[in-house]
Amino acid sequence: MKNIAFLFASFLGWSCFSQNVDHLTKVHPSEMGLDSIVIHTKADSIITHGIKEQAFPGAQLLVTKKGRIVFHKAYGFHTYDSLQPVSLSDRYDLASVTKITAPLPALMQLVDEGKLNLDLPFSTYWKPWRKQKDKKDLTLREILAHQAGLHPYIVFLNKIRTKKGKLKRRFIRKTPSKRFQKQAYEKLYVKNRFERKVWRTINRSKVSQDKKYQYSGLAFLIFPKLIEQLSGQGYPSYLKENFYDPLGAKTLGFNPKKNDAAPIIPTEMDTIFRHTLTQGWVHDENAALLGGVSGNAGLFGNARDLAKLLLLYQNYGQVNDKIFISSHTVREFIKVQYPENENRRGLGFDKPFLGNDTLALKDAYPAPLASPESFGHSGFTGTFVWVDPKYQLVFIFLSNRVHPYRSHRNLYELNIRTALHQVFYEAKIEGN
Repeated sequence: MKNIAFLFASFLGWSCFSQNVDHLTKVHPSEMGLDSIVIHTKADSIITHGIKEQAFPGAQLLVTKKGRIVFHKAYGFHTYDSLQPVSLSDRYDLASVTKITAPLPALMQLVDEGKLNLDLPFSTYWKPWRKQKDKKDLTLREILAHQAGLHPYIVFLNKIRTKKGKLKRRFIRKTPSKRFQKQAYEKLYVKNRFERKVWRTINRSKVSQDKKYQYSGLAFLIFPKLIEQLSGQGYPSYLKENFYDPLGAKTLGFNPKKNDAAPIIPTEMDTIFRHTLTQGWVHDENAALLGGVSGNAGLFGNARDLAKLLLLYQNYGQVNDKIFISSHTVREFIKVQYPENENRRGLGFDKPFLGNDTLALKDAYPAPLASPESFGHSGFTGTFVWVDPKYQLVFIFLSNRVHPYRSHRNLYELNIRTALHQVFYEAKIEGN
């Protein structure tokens, strides 16, 4: 009955919602009880210092309060040559932020529809794991909370290169054909069946018997296929039809280079695989070898459209009168799952450090003033999003810190994202 009620409520809300797709409006921070001078002064100072110290060549920051944009500003340039300024409409490679903005909303919806159960063995849905002794009893809850003991990461790039670094022709070709249709980059086409090699390798990977928090992105390489199997619809089209289009989030999608010519922020000067500046194609090599469409990375978008999806989470699955995901399911996913094991994670979502509010700014993650109910995710390319339902605050920081090389770590060393996040809690006008 719960599923029927959810679907019926969702249907009733559709017509009203579709008339006002782009529901985001910008207001002066003071209207939301925030000190505009403090916000702009501190945010400008932190980001310009980051650019000066080469933490990133440019960045974009968007913050909403009570569903309204109170801050949206672009800084710096696409690259360190200072030729093209960052604009508010520029798209970014979202990296691991993809995990909570692509497969996760789909999984939540499938849970709502009764097609997935968090506490049944994942092998109930992913048949190859039924034959794996160390995986057959793992639940989706354990996997999403990074409590399953799965191997952290597998570098599939090593599978397609020789010891001398040359690409193996049995896996990669320069021109497309019937057997090589998945495009990883310009003039780089991956064998169609390589996807099965990825799954097979994950299926056979070792599982730690020590049940503790260990971050792993492996299952997110499987989720797109699982979503297709359970929904009967292609993964990108499922997301587009059920989330991105209804929300008016037109820039959210995979492989933007192949689809349009909108401004896209470049990432790394790749010296290993693509041997050129990566722009418009996913930076993550595992996602690239899957044709740019994955659950661990691959999603691109601008800050405004990202905010539309994150506000859905802030509102526990609802935007205006349309219910995308039931409140019950959203609340379950954003809850810390295994605190007794010192695991701070929700289901797919990252959460504040346990005891975060007692930590100094330099030691905290995210801002110490963020509520324990808050959640979000970071991305390797220099992205970070955080949602705080208690304070109705959505924080989005987008940068290309991996430019020109991933060895650049000043974004972390200078603690830029946490410091920026804290600004929007401290800028509260007294009495509000």
